[in-house]
Amino acid sequence: MLSKLTISLILTGVMIMGCSKEESLIRNYAPIEQVRAQIDKLVPVEIGYDKTLLSGNEQQALYLLVKAAQLMDSIFLEQVYSKNNLLLKELRTGENPDYAVLQEYFTICFGPFDRLEQDRPFINLKEGKPAGANFYPADLRKAEFQNWLKANPADEASFTSNFTVIRREDRKLAAVPYSQVYREKLMSAADLLRQAAILIDNPSLKKYLLSRADAFLTNDYFNSDMDWMDLTNHSIEIVIGPYEVYEDALFNYKASFEAFITLVDPVESTKLRIVGQYLDQMENNLPIPARYRNTRRGSASPIVVVQQVFTAGDTKAGIQTTAFNLPNDEKVREAKGSKKVMLKNVAQAKFQKCWIPIVHEVIAPEDLPSITFDAYFNHVLMHEMSHGLGPGFIIKNGRETSVNMELKETYSTIEEAKADILGVYNTQFLIDKGVLPDLLEWQTYSAFLGGIFRSVRFGITSAHGGANTLSFNYIQERGGFEYVKESGQYRVNREKIKPAITELARELLLIEATGDYNAAVQLIEKYRNLSLEMQNALKRLENVPVDIRPLYTIERELNQ
Repeated sequence: MLSKLTISLILTGVMIMGCSKEESLIRNYAPIEQVRAQIDKLVPVEIGYDKTLLSGNEQQALYLLVKAAQLMDSIFLEQVYSKNNLLLKELRTGENPDYAVLQEYFTICFGPFDRLEQDRPFINLKEGKPAGANFYPADLRKAEFQNWLKANPADEASFTSNFTVIRREDRKLAAVPYSQVYREKLMSAADLLRQAAILIDNPSLKKYLLSRADAFLTNDYFNSDMDWMDLTNHSIEIVIGPYEVYEDALFNYKASFEAFITLVDPVESTKLRIVGQYLDQMENNLPIPARYRNTRRGSASPIVVVQQVFTAGDTKAGIQTTAFNLPNDEKVREAKGSKKVMLKNVAQAKFQKCWIPIVHEVIAPEDLPSITFDAYFNHVLMHEMSHGLGPGFIIKNGRETSVNMELKETYSTIEEAKADILGVYNTQFLIDKGVLPDLLEWQTYSAFLGGIFRSVRFGITSAHGGANTLSFNYIQERGGFEYVKESGQYRVNREKIKPAITELARELLLIEATGDYNAAVQLIEKYRNLSLEMQNALKRLENVPVDIRPLYTIERELNQ
């Protein structure tokens, strides 16, 4: 424990090693034992890979791709917070013995904001994270941005683009393309992708690497997203570039850089690909009027099961993902659909290290036999497939727009809730069709309930945590989930769960189909909260790891 004197020195801004406040960007920080406790919530897991799946040239290409991905780490660090690079430099060079621990957690969180505690600062405790991260001026408010567009309608496309940064220039707002803002790093990344392409024999992967290299410099990602959708017969599955908009809490407009470098698991991919053949039927089965169903998106929906080799940028920060569904560009989805990539080795690690300990604490004994890895992994699959279902482009007030543009900052929470609920809804549909086995039915509902507690631990202001809290409270209100007062645990009500799922699916889909921002706000305000019973259940999980912390074998190989 820190002494009272040490804590006092920290909180008054006088550094332990004698640096004055004026000399240091780091003025104070959370008690170091608290920071260490946060790090300990993430259990280290070695993530290796099977070199026998690769030729000699592919192995060398893989190393080049990891180096390109490491540049995505650097860009994302800059996107998160304008002071990140300066803070990291001080943590690396300062003589304060606490800085090693602070740097470790800073690296995990990609900044001084605790991603396990709703982005609360653990360095410079009174400096909160700007809602717009470093995509906008730190003091920009929504009204200023919106008023600018009203006065300058010609700027709307560039200002709302996923691939521009908003800056002030001579008291005026300006949209600056990513290709300019991050030019030096993107040029280096493009060069590495081109070097890797030379070593790759697979023509579709070679084409993607080259077109993505071009996109880094032109700021036009459409063609390379289309090329990524066309990857076939490839051993290395890679996606790299700006995709998810979660970091932009101001509008959900700006995309963060990330990378997934993986190896295709051909056996598992073949087994699951059959599910993709039912996408049109699942779309037509959605519980909304036919006029709102999305028949315009491409019918292709490749499903790939992979073993993760390395990740970078947005996807590495804090909590690790077990699957992703890309691209997010509605024009690409309309033309070709979307690809679902399942990270099986990550899912297995999470299930063993985090999931099993959680469910034994909060799920009633009668539901525990239904908790299986197959049900868990299947829901992850169906969640990602369901992102590609439902409204995308919509008509609102006589004009064509998109769901994310209309729902603004509520979009991520509503969309994640939709994918979660449709993941369950569509699993039931496939069971009823005889595509999936009957034994998966109640396993799915119990697995979904158990997964909620894992996600809510990340904080209800995160997109996934907020979505799960919303879904849980909505379903419990309708009796689909029951609280067992005697044990403080939860169980599934088998009579009420299905209608509750259908009702919530309908409400979320209609919000998206109509672009109803106010309805989204009201739904989130009503249901995104933690009851006393839920809080007590979460307290029982204090000693259970929140998530895994990957240690990548290939990164260690590169550092040797």
